Parts: sequence; structure tokens; C-alpha cells
Amino acid sequence: MDIGLAKTFIEIVATGSFVGAAERLHLTQTAVSARVRLLEEQVGRRLFVRNRAGARLTPAGERFAHYATALVQVWERARQQIALPPGRENLIGLGGEFSLWSPLLADWMLWMHEHQPQVAIRAEVGGAAQLLDRVQEGSLDVAVLYSPPPRPELVLELLVEEKLVLVTTAEDGAVGPDDYIFVDWGEPFRTSHATAFPELSRPGVSISLGPLALSHLLAVGGAGYFRRAVILPYVESGQVRLVERAPEFAYSVYLVYSTRSAADLIAPARDGLRACLARAA
Repeated sequence: MDIGLAKTFIEIVATGSFVGAAERLHLTQTAVSARVRLLEEQVGRRLFVRNRAGARLTPAGERFAHYATALVQVWERARQQIALPPGRENLIGLGGEFSLWSPLLADWMLWMHEHQPQVAIRAEVGGAAQLLDRVQEGSLDVAVLYSPPPRPELVLELLVEEKLVLVTTAEDGAVGPDDYIFVDWGEPFRTSHATAFPELSRPGVSISLGPLALSHLLAVGGAGYFRRAVILPYVESGQVRLVERAPEFAYSVYLVYSTRSAADLIAPARDGLRACLARAA
């Protein structure tokens, strides 16, 4: 079977519609429909029921979903293993969110170079949803993410518990809507923040990347929520100050991998990441 058919099936399931799958695969809706028809001919069963709300799986489609994911993962693993460079016995693909590459994942790559020289590395940086998709489809072995949402057949293993803390450049420790910088740390943070600070629901500046928000804060002043481990050096230098009695929000780091991932691939990634975290602590 063409792996592209299985990937198309998976995208329809993920997005809930042929239109959504077409957008993510950069295909026309007609092409997606043609792939589904061909897939249904090959398996001999109807896999989707289409309606105004999108597309839902038939009982046969629900049974096929497990095998479609497995097919894609096996194909991706086979393709990667065949292309191993000389002197390498295995390959691990690891992805991380943008704000995690410095220093955690950069340190991890150095640890792998020293302790696992026989393992080839393929590292990727991206957004949380994109990386989760890649792990789920099997094109990445593991990903390191902040507070990822649960997904079927993905293991979310806690690596380190981190907090988001409120800081300000104001000498009196004040936080006001005029100079507040809203840093978007994801849906759980947005929900908790809206409950705790309804008066800050319409900030003048909103930024979706922590390092960029910190650079802006240091340049123009203001207040905002940042990772404790990152912001403490700036607190110690007097550039910002912690806001007393402000709520702290959980923002923990997780190792994410598929239930189908091989233990011999996950183990060195986990060992290296934990060693780097322990060294940093």
C-alpha cells in the first residue's frame, strides 16, 4: 500500500475533515478524496462518513486507524535506518520547542556525542502541535515539550517541574495594564491567567515566544510572566524584580514518545536529558 494513503487517512482523523487534511498536506480536496477512495478500494471497506461537520470514522475506519499509524511509523523507521551513515548503529530523531533548545537540548546533543557516539542524531525545532504530530506519525522518536496536551498512544513523561513567575522592572513592584507584556505560554496558562488577572485581559503587547518577550521587557520595561530558571539571573542582577504574592503557574517539561517506540531509542534520550537537567540544577 502507498504510505501516502495512510498519511492522508491519519491527517483526516487528526483534523476531522477532508478540507483540513488537504490544507495540512498541501493538496486539493479533490486529491484527498481520490486518495481515500483508493484506500477504501484496497481495504475493501468504507472508512469515513462525510457530513456538514466534517468526516467521522466508520467502525472499519476505527479498526484501521491503529494500523495506519503503525504503517507510517514502520516506514519512517525503515527509511531512516537504511540511510544510517558509516560507523553509526542507530538513529534517534528528537524534537524540541523553540525555547528549549538553549541550553537544554544543546547540552543534550553534547552529552549524546560524548556518551552515545554510535547513535546518529536528527534534531528538529518546532511548535508543540507540529512536534506532537511528528511523534505520533513516527517521523520523530521523541520530543521535549512544555506542558503538552494528552494524545492517544503518546506517553508524556515528566522531566522537570518548572514555574512561571511574574516580574516587573518597576521599582515599586507595580503591575499595570499599560506596560504589561502578555507572554503566551499555551492554553493552560491562558486559562489560569485570565482567571487570576481579568484586568490584564487586553494587554498592549502580546508575544508568543518567551525569549523575544524577555528581550522586549529588558529593552522597554514593563511586567510579564517568565520561566523561573531563566529569569532568576536577571532578578539577581537587579534588572527585574519578582512581584510579591503574585500567583505562580506550572510550566513543566515533558519527554513525549509513542507507545510503539523502541525502548533502546528512548533510554539514551531520557538518560541524557536527565543528566543535563541534573548538571544544570
